Amino acid sequence: MIRDQAKLDALLGEVHDWVRTVAHPNEDRVADLDEVPQDIVDDMARRGYFGWSIPEEYGGLGLTTEELVLGAMELSQCAVAYRARVGTNTGIGSEALVADGTEEQKQKYLPLMARGEATGCLALTEPNAGSEASNIETTARREGDHYVLNGMKRYITNAPIADLFTVFARTEDGTKGAKGVTAFIVERGFEGLSTSAGYQMMGQRGSPVGEVHFNNCIVPAENVIGGVEGVGFKTAMKVLNKQRIHLAALCTGPAIRMLDMAFDHASNREQFGQQVVDFQLVAALLADCRAEIEAAKQLVLATARSRDDGRDIALEASICKYFASEMCGRVADRCVQVFGGAGYVANHASIERYYRDVRLFRLYEGTSQIHQLNIVKQMQRRQASGQAAG
Repeated sequence: MIRDQAKLDALLGEVHDWVRTVAHPNEDRVADLDEVPQDIVDDMARRGYFGWSIPEEYGGLGLTTEELVLGAMELSQCAVAYRARVGTNTGIGSEALVADGTEEQKQKYLPLMARGEATGCLALTEPNAGSEASNIETTARREGDHYVLNGMKRYITNAPIADLFTVFARTEDGTKGAKGVTAFIVERGFEGLSTSAGYQMMGQRGSPVGEVHFNNCIVPAENVIGGVEGVGFKTAMKVLNKQRIHLAALCTGPAIRMLDMAFDHASNREQFGQQVVDFQLVAALLADCRAEIEAAKQLVLATARSRDDGRDIALEASICKYFASEMCGRVADRCVQVFGGAGYVANHASIERYYRDVRLFRLYEGTSQIHQLNIVKQMQRRQASGQAAG
């Protein structure tokens, strides 16, 4: 749903220009520093990038799902680190509060996140709760007016720099699966919380990912998201269903960027007396990229509109994440091929860096294999409820 086309066009135009005048020229700087420099973070905050999906009454732009994914496709046409720096605040780091937080929790935390003064993250994944997200082992024990949390989370985007953590822990002894899981908002300064340094990863330099540790961590009872125990997994699914659409858009943007780079290279390089783009086998690689990008874009937009209309999109969101992340990987491989030997050289046009960066898309927030299983599971659910499978 687009509320005001003129305002949205202005936003998208600004982001388009920012990516090309600020983000692209600083990609090497971000990779060398392994962080997004503070001057660029401050610039993104001034432009409101941290608050895209946070409601207007809490200082954000209140973008609809359709508006959000269009913005994400523009913002992600540069190194992944930029969108990761703001992405948790515009997605999984704030969505639990937006969806299920109490009014007091929203008033306290969302304005800080919208202004970029606090960085949020979603702390769900554990050593034994990855693809099986409901296998949470972190515990939260009620003691008077607070809870005591013990356990750890891993592979958490922005954990090393986060100020606010959306944490899922088991509050009922002996429960398994989704039952007995409660969501909390945990501040960095709370006693007993610590984070690791960022992992050394294959790609995505500048995007810190690490662990969160809870050692008798004291969390006030008022920080139970929504004020209700035992419904945390439902909150997590609300967050993930929206984020899967958002992430699919964030997979589409880098694919657009890689294709632009490959097309420019093929158009400006000559072999055997003609432009490389005119060789039919190269043209086929470029055409396949363009067709798949367009398919992903239309799929994401259609699903975003359905979510804005209030429809059940659990199936479609999973399809979006699966298709767009796999598409991005295929585009990356083809674009390196178009560059030839130059595509394997680390200091040539950054295509090698993009190739490494986008590999993670097929792993996080549900591996491709988990989404394949979930797609069939959702089809079965709809069939059982009398809905059409197609």
